[in-house]
Amino acid sequence: MASTKNWFETIAEAQRRAKKRLPRSVYLALVAGTEKGVTISDNVEAFSELGFRPRIADLPAQRNQATTVMGQDISFPVIISPTGVQAVYPEGEVAVARAAAGAGTAMGLSSFASRSIEDVAAVNDKTFFQMYWVGSRDQLLARAERAKKAGAKGLIMTLDWSFDSARDWDAPMIPEKVNLKAALHFAPEVLRKPRWLWDFARTGKLPDLTTPNLAIGDEAPPTFFGAYFQWMQTPPVTWADVAWLREQWDGPFAVKGIMHPDDARRAVDAGCTAISVSNHGGNNLDGTPASIRALPAVVDAVGDQIEVLQDGGIRRGSDVVKALALGAKAVLIGRAYLWGMAAAGQHGVTNTLEVLRQGIDSTLLGLGKSSIHELSRDDLVIPENFALTAKS
Repeated sequence: MASTKNWFETIAEAQRRAKKRLPRSVYLALVAGTEKGVTISDNVEAFSELGFRPRIADLPAQRNQATTVMGQDISFPVIISPTGVQAVYPEGEVAVARAAAGAGTAMGLSSFASRSIEDVAAVNDKTFFQMYWVGSRDQLLARAERAKKAGAKGLIMTLDWSFDSARDWDAPMIPEKVNLKAALHFAPEVLRKPRWLWDFARTGKLPDLTTPNLAIGDEAPPTFFGAYFQWMQTPPVTWADVAWLREQWDGPFAVKGIMHPDDARRAVDAGCTAISVSNHGGNNLDGTPASIRALPAVVDAVGDQIEVLQDGGIRRGSDVVKALALGAKAVLIGRAYLWGMAAAGQHGVTNTLEVLRQGIDSTLLGLGKSSIHELSRDDLVIPENFALTAKS
């Protein structure tokens, strides 16, 4: 367990500390979401609709959380979800990777990350590289080959994005790069958060808004918005494209963004080894139901043909157990660890992972389960019409 200094007991407390520590624009960038925020809210609130069927005697003295995902043995069923440029802490994704390695779990690294695949894979040997369909096939293949050479154990293809970024509560202004003009614009809110500013000041570096993992060869890394523009200009991905890239990659291959059983079946047909039931954390098409509502129908559609993961709305260990009981093999977390990092750097990510591990353990105890592999839908109280059906 990490040091008890500045320890937070819940993800909600990590979020409160992150909001207190971060400049307003940086915090709003983490909250994200689109339009009215229907999906981002439902991702979290849907878990509260699920109940448990607890047991009270003959409970197991030991509970096992270990599992295997995409060929990697992990100590508990929580994986770091790939998220974009992380300007909340100087070490960014490297700090996250170290915390994940210390917890015995895997790290998903975004192609829009602020730290390179080489830096991250060097500190966590269970790293999966995430790609968007950006650029030509030759460019995509070059990035995948670079990730493989760096030590990435698997590839994650994220497909759920419609380029909608409008928010009713005001989207923050994100600069193309941190220069004098940007510094002057953000100075009033940054100076009100001296602890965050000091974290960067003592490293002698400004927040990095470039995307080193999209660079090919010796070319300079594009800025986040430069990469985003290239992405928007790339023709939409097809299932034939997915199958092609899967053929080029000789390791575990996942598709992230599945919400419909038909897409789950198409992923199986394309030869994928895993899928993530996800709506991009509510950062996509607003009005999409919570990913946990889509999970049962997806699991029923593909059975044991492919590993099914769930991403979206995880805030406590009991949420993880609910997802596993509905058929997920593991979950991915995004905002939860970002809030932990914003609150206390690498220690905060470690803290987040330990909060979830402890929550899983206590939930297994309450359900009378000695292993996560014993969980089933019979352990849950599921309201009528909670889950999406194949036709809904």
